[in-house]
Amino acid sequence: MNLPPLREVIARHGLTATKALGQNFLLDEQLLAKIAAIPGNLGGQDVLEVGPGPGGLTRALLRAGAKVTAIEMDRRCLPALAELAEAFPGQLRVIEGDATKIAPASLIDGPYHILANLPYNVGTALFTGWLGGEAWPPLWSSLTLMFQQEVAERIVAAPGSSAYGRLAILAQWRSEAKIAMKVHRSAFTPPPKVMSAVVHVTPAAMPEGVSSRMLERVTEAAFGQRRKMLRQSLKGLPGALAALDMLAIDSQRRAETLTLAEFVGLARILSA
Repeated sequence: MNLPPLREVIARHGLTATKALGQNFLLDEQLLAKIAAIPGNLGGQDVLEVGPGPGGLTRALLRAGAKVTAIEMDRRCLPALAELAEAFPGQLRVIEGDATKIAPASLIDGPYHILANLPYNVGTALFTGWLGGEAWPPLWSSLTLMFQQEVAERIVAAPGSSAYGRLAILAQWRSEAKIAMKVHRSAFTPPPKVMSAVVHVTPAAMPEGVSSRMLERVTEAAFGQRRKMLRQSLKGLPGALAALDMLAIDSQRRAETLTLAEFVGLARILSA
């Protein structure tokens, strides 16, 4: 399908990336095709895209044969997306709205893949929302998401590293998370101040007897005061200090030294 260059589409519709919406447009079509290929063959697959902007990643997904539901809150971008919907009949549905207030399950029955060049200001909140909930496996089959490189490294971090924290545990306790590719700041218009990376997440087996909400509470307390010893940071969570004793975890340790298995063990005892 021959489509006009993205720069031409942006110029014709008078689009500029808006800082208030955390926008940075990605225009390199070869790079966008590589991102669309990360989840594997998308032919006939349902895909949810958040913040498509002028439709760069959207057109790569459509060319890959995906059926795309795109959520866009910037109405300036809607005419450009409408042109894409015309070029790929029956493949693209555009929802005008705020993705932080729309449940994906209300739009797609599942299974589906989520792909997005996430707006920087809401990316982490959306990501933790998709990872949460007691029902597992989730309706989504994979998450392929662009983040600031620093955030991406926090998602895949190992215990003991400075990047290890709540985000790593929520991403890894019942999922596989990896950095699929790094993206230079010069690939964006306008170039952000920092480098970016694409994270790919797939669901894994969920440990038995653990409440997702309890794990969130444990990690929130432990890393909320990460420089403090666990006996201080966890004392406000009923039963947490006794759980440390049961697991023979030294209460003088700090949160970043605990393994994923140790956090899951704490949450399991407190979930009982």
